[in-house]
Amino acid sequence: MSAAPLPPDMRYADDAADVAACYPLMRQLRPHLASEAEFLERWRRQTRAGYRLLVLWKEGQPLALAGFRVQDNLMHGPHLYVDDLVTSEAERGNGHGQRLITRLEEEGRALGCGKLLLDTALSNVLGHRFYYRAGLLATALRFSMPLG
Repeated sequence: MSAAPLPPDMRYADDAADVAACYPLMRQLRPHLASEAEFLERWRRQTRAGYRLLVLWKEGQPLALAGFRVQDNLMHGPHLYVDDLVTSEAERGNGHGQRLITRLEEEGRALGCGKLLLDTALSNVLGHRFYYRAGLLATALRFSMPLG
């Protein structure tokens, strides 16, 4: 009788080796990231501003991840802002995203945040469905313009 496969575990990617292992998964969400080196540099810079990368791992491979930070502004007060949330295409539908959202809710409460916020592209219809099912509501429309 063979041993049952280990369930995924959730932990932070706090060193360059773990973050580098997340690059192929992050690239599914952020295809504009040209290289692992660029991803690592951006992670280092964002980490100095409080960014954390929470990852669901199985046998050393990232299945899903969430990049987030605590922010504070006049509109929302202290809040947990989710920069990145992605599940590997091969693993979607297995509850990994919901596990991450649940953990982010817990983290936000523990950090004194009153809200969890994230942005998503208007074209991300499947993501919208997931967010609604996870209890997030569309409360704003973000406008932007390129400056370069």
